[in-house]
Amino acid sequence: MDDFSSMITSQRAFFAEQHTKPYPFRSAQLKALLDWVTAHEEEVLQALQEDLGKHPWEAYLSELYMVKHELRYVLAHLKAWMRPRRPFPSLGQLPGCCRVVPQPYGVALVMSPWNYPFQLSLLPLIGAMAAGNCVVLKPSAYAPATSALLARMVKSLYPPEYIHIVEGGRTEISALLDEAFDFIFFTGSTAVGKLVMEKAARHLTPISLELGGKSPAIVDETADIPLAAKRIAWGKFLNCGQTCVAPDYVLVHQNREQPLLEALIESIRMLYGSAPLVGSDLGKIINQKHFDRLVGMLGDGSISHGGQIDRAALRISPTLLTDVSWDAPIMREEIFGPLLPIMTYRKLDEAITRVNSFPKPLALYLFSQSKEARRRVLSEIPFGGGCVNDTIVHMASSRMPFGGVGESGMGGYHGKASFQTFSHDQSVFIRAGKADIPLRYAPYGDKLRRFRKLL
Repeated sequence: MDDFSSMITSQRAFFAEQHTKPYPFRSAQLKALLDWVTAHEEEVLQALQEDLGKHPWEAYLSELYMVKHELRYVLAHLKAWMRPRRPFPSLGQLPGCCRVVPQPYGVALVMSPWNYPFQLSLLPLIGAMAAGNCVVLKPSAYAPATSALLARMVKSLYPPEYIHIVEGGRTEISALLDEAFDFIFFTGSTAVGKLVMEKAARHLTPISLELGGKSPAIVDETADIPLAAKRIAWGKFLNCGQTCVAPDYVLVHQNREQPLLEALIESIRMLYGSAPLVGSDLGKIINQKHFDRLVGMLGDGSISHGGQIDRAALRISPTLLTDVSWDAPIMREEIFGPLLPIMTYRKLDEAITRVNSFPKPLALYLFSQSKEARRRVLSEIPFGGGCVNDTIVHMASSRMPFGGVGESGMGGYHGKASFQTFSHDQSVFIRAGKADIPLRYAPYGDKLRRFRKLL
């Protein structure tokens, strides 16, 4: 295991020498990363196939494309983001000028998960580099092929005193969290996020947490059922359901349950064929532990479609569950797999109350043609981000921040939001000339009376 204290000390020295702050340095490092990713696309796709069974198109769309788009967007806007902002001074500051300067924190720790191991490692890394930080990157050991690829990438592009990658599992994570970083960015489960926050608190380290939760898809009486089914099925079974913003359960008006169920079955057949476990479009569960956990949930309701498993290949077919109790284990934790409970409601009030009985979700999806339903759901249910009449795609933009709220996370990133997350806004006032206002100095005498009269 690396000597993490020495590693961080060397990064602090590199940062203190001001190497990372100039625009030419930042842009050159990001351009080098873009060139590397472009040149090694096939290796990235192969690693993702090995770790998660991802079809090359799905891997490109959900990981490679997002990284390349983010890099191009950041490179196009970084110079403008770095410029100091000049707010107008208050009356008491005249004559003088105000500046707000985005400054890097210093040495940042980025901890990424296994479900989108390439994208969720590089997007926060891009933000940290753009903001001028040194970075320690810790990819997940559950995706070993991608972790090894990232290690080769980092070591070939950057000196360790600038960007250092740490492979390994719980031992390395625990040791890293015992160190004092200037910022921590963590993507993963809520349970581990709480541990990260507890460890960071010991050093008063600011953090950003990208977590998860039970993200609902609400389908009301006015929804276009075939379209809703196709988009829910795509969003749910992408990456074999191992997506933090996947619809975790469907809450459908009781009058539309049967049509939606039939449309979902048709959509699953359209997407994955009649034998999903033998096709190449459906991925695999990351490991035996998570496979067994999901198989145990199959008994939490009636299987209306799917339910087939291949233990040797760690594959579970897209499965629809009905007659699920709200108290069932599958409704008490984030599913993170290709199982979709279908729940019903009678009135929108009931649906809103039910969703709000859970911790605030990372995502919410509403399928409706009603403006009033849209207004109520979006204003009365707190959630990180979401879509109306679609799923997932709200996070596929560098122009909008992505992040959670409450137990689904804190802080946001993507595009400018990533730059802001990894920057501290340093406020500076510059006094002009020698003019002075004696009102602020003692002795105070009757200055309060005269000031009130002036106002």
